[in-house]
Amino acid sequence: MKKFTLFLLLTLFAGIAFGQRKVKLKQAETLRGSMQDGVRVDWVIGNVIFIQNQTTIYCDSAIFNRSKNEVEAYGRIRITDGDSVTVTASRLTYDGNKKIAYLRRNVVFNKLQTATLYTDFLDFDRARNVAKYFNNGKLVDSTNTLTSVKGYYDLRANLASFKTDVVGVNKENTMRSDTLQYHSKTKVIYFRAYTEVKDKEGRTGYYENGFYDTKSKTSDLARGDFETPKYKLKGNKLILDDLRQLYKAKGNVVMTSKEENMHIYGDDGYYDKKNLISKVYGHAYVARVGDDQDTLFISADTLVSIDSDDPKKKRLLAFKNVRIFKSDLQGRADSLAYLAADSTIYFYGDPVLWTEGNQMTADSISVLVLKKQINRIYMVSSAFVASSDSLENYNQIKGRRMTAYFENKNIHHVIVEGNGESIYYALQELEEQQKDTTIRISIVSGMNKIICSNMRLNFRAGKIHNISFYVKPDASFIPPHELKKEDTLLKGFRWRAADRPSRGTVVSRSP
Repeated sequence: MKKFTLFLLLTLFAGIAFGQRKVKLKQAETLRGSMQDGVRVDWVIGNVIFIQNQTTIYCDSAIFNRSKNEVEAYGRIRITDGDSVTVTASRLTYDGNKKIAYLRRNVVFNKLQTATLYTDFLDFDRARNVAKYFNNGKLVDSTNTLTSVKGYYDLRANLASFKTDVVGVNKENTMRSDTLQYHSKTKVIYFRAYTEVKDKEGRTGYYENGFYDTKSKTSDLARGDFETPKYKLKGNKLILDDLRQLYKAKGNVVMTSKEENMHIYGDDGYYDKKNLISKVYGHAYVARVGDDQDTLFISADTLVSIDSDDPKKKRLLAFKNVRIFKSDLQGRADSLAYLAADSTIYFYGDPVLWTEGNQMTADSISVLVLKKQINRIYMVSSAFVASSDSLENYNQIKGRRMTAYFENKNIHHVIVEGNGESIYYALQELEEQQKDTTIRISIVSGMNKIICSNMRLNFRAGKIHNISFYVKPDASFIPPHELKKEDTLLKGFRWRAADRPSRGTVVSRSP
């Protein structure tokens, strides 16, 4: 008895399952049966309705093959699946066994309050709840329009995937890619391949992967470039917030100012569009290319660029462990400020500069740059200029305030104002004949020591050529045999050649 009951239940469930698999004709105005290849088919015409479980098919006419559990529908076709999916098309082949609808021409697939898909070729797999197109399609919702050659829409996950010639458009952006995914509920776009994003303000982004939340207008992207008409931001990872207008970059960061022909490199950085402030830190340095293609490099713990429509407010700031390198200028300081309005670089905190063989120090130093070349160097308070000659003697100039003037990248003359002191060595060149070779040697013929409130020192080939004195000069010439060690150095002298930056110490990686 128990075996008979079990057999009856299994038979009943099998019957129910079989019934769920069968497509049923619910309604038609005209039904005409015929035989095709030994199989009966029904031609149904007028207000035709088929059903299978929660799926209902409406059409003008159809060929119904009951043995194959298949429907070929024509005319005004409409499919409803549950209470959330509606599909319309001009032609349909429905496989009731596989539960796949093959829809053709003027297909409109709508998921209630989510998205609408337009195409001419759509396969709707009801069992997997996936709609797939393969010959151009367009997905539209309240926020975005996405088109591609191929794609599929997973109804359970609300995730649409687009492949080949993908274009996404919303009020702010236009996106182009080979592969994109879009969550129609959360309105999040996922970049799965190299993607170009352009907005109406002229900004362009190039991203390898990541996502863009179209509701919050935020992005988290990997290996991308973000570009505006004036600036460019690049990094291994980009975090963009259009609402707050804050754009962050991490890893191998490069910020570029197109107008200034300036590039800032570092480990991390951000661009605050609202306040027009860029900041880079971690192995940070800036490269500014001159008209003569000679590049000025500046490194520091932190670099800050401030832009403004007011030229007087535009500046570059560098904080802590500042180093600079240019072919004709090197330097160190604790901090630095470059003001674009007056083309001047200001150095603070134990600054020291080197140009050719000359070392310059003062409490504060500023460099005037005209036509992207050094024009003047201003040294204020405890100013000191020193150089070493071929015999490693130290020529020195000291004063309360000094101004060094340049011509064609070379120091031309120095003006000393207040408490001027100078030491420079007179060298005599001798020639000595050894066999067939003439050897030139230098010897010290004496040391000039001058004390004068104000003076002018003229240079030739980077070395003192002559000196003009003003206001009661006190000058003396000391021959070599009378020189004492204490006479050879002015108070405050400090030779810092070991601190002189090279390009390698300033540039932490190839620009």
